[in-house]
Amino acid sequence: MRLSKEQTVYQLSFMANWFPVNCYLVEEDHSLTLVDAGLPFSKKGILEAARQIGKPIQRIIISHAHSDHIGALDGLKLELSEVEVLLPKRELKLLNGDKSLEPGEGDLPVKGGVPKNSKTQPDTLLVEGDRIGSLVAIEAPGHTPGMMAFLDMRNNILLAADAMQTKGGVAVAGDLQWRFPFPALATWNKEKAIESVEKLLSYEPSLIGVGHGDFLYQPEQAMKRSIDQAKAAIGGS
Repeated sequence: MRLSKEQTVYQLSFMANWFPVNCYLVEEDHSLTLVDAGLPFSKKGILEAARQIGKPIQRIIISHAHSDHIGALDGLKLELSEVEVLLPKRELKLLNGDKSLEPGEGDLPVKGGVPKNSKTQPDTLLVEGDRIGSLVAIEAPGHTPGMMAFLDMRNNILLAADAMQTKGGVAVAGDLQWRFPFPALATWNKEKAIESVEKLLSYEPSLIGVGHGDFLYQPEQAMKRSIDQAKAAIGGS
């Protein structure tokens, strides 16, 4: 595991050099909020990072219910029985293994690994604008129907989950990067993914943390290029 810190946010990157899967610890005055739970073996590294920081994990937020974002959730919940688990409301179906679409979501299939035997159920279902400590929840569908990003209101650091990737090239979800194609292959709706990154750009993030790849610094121009590139790839303007 590689641990990197930027202001209030710690990035925990597992298998960082070849197949990075990231979680984030957001530091509050007296506690930590974990955003995403990686793979099952990530539990040990997450707990060790919290011990190094010296604050307890009070909340676990899951950005979306793909298997590489909830992998250590059951193990962490057993270890941290009092922790609050939060999940975007639309992602509850996916957490429970249901890939069916809801009215208005079209007919594109939900892709990616969806859990089959997750034991942990959320304590809180999130909707747009909810505040979780210093974070605000932002709906960012596209990779999955209900994915959310989270903005630290103290410094405008954006945790974008799989709305974008930086491994293999900076790209919007669904825009295939051959050096690291996996996020694109697991993306549900490319057009909605582009719309979500346009929305996230409007928040003027100072720094972006993604699910797969390094931090993206001074992200405005890279986001704009990625949006244009993704539009061109699907024949948009």
